[in-house]
Amino acid sequence: MTGDRPPTRHVVVMGVSGAGKTTVARGISELTGLRFAEADEFHTEAHVAQMRAGIPLTDTDRWPWLRALAAWMAERHAEGVSTILTCSALKRAYRDVLRQGPADVEFLHLDGSAALIRDRLDRRVGHYMPASLLDSQRAILEHLGPDESGVVLEVAATPDELVREAVTRLRLPVRSTVAGP
Repeated sequence: MTGDRPPTRHVVVMGVSGAGKTTVARGISELTGLRFAEADEFHTEAHVAQMRAGIPLTDTDRWPWLRALAAWMAERHAEGVSTILTCSALKRAYRDVLRQGPADVEFLHLDGSAALIRDRLDRRVGHYMPASLLDSQRAILEHLGPDESGVVLEVAATPDELVREAVTRLRLPVRSTVAGP
């Protein structure tokens, strides 16, 4: 900690595509003031094209992407800025790379039934991740270990309920609002 600056917090909202990571992370960011980033925006154009074609990324594809995400969090940490980042972070090894940024990364795992998430993916418009990749994502998903800092929330709840529950369970400070005249 530098001077009187409060410690930073770094939360990764994780889960398979269609779990609601972006919606929940944006809601948490608005409520808490944590700086938001969407991991999908860190992918190369080639990787986006690969996924759009229904071809899952390999671990070799993912390592530089994960290191860039960890570096982004570390840079914000050095600035004294708390963050909330969306990232599938499906494997423990991926989360280990993310923890190479700031030391204390917390995870919010949005989890739910395959049927519910597949339905969401089928209705989603304008995203490159096809529903056909859901099974491959679920197959590699490694749930948070008991030594990993984080919470798991069931995605059947509404986005507002998930945001409130996440803020409560992670004990994130809610930013105060300035009252009008």
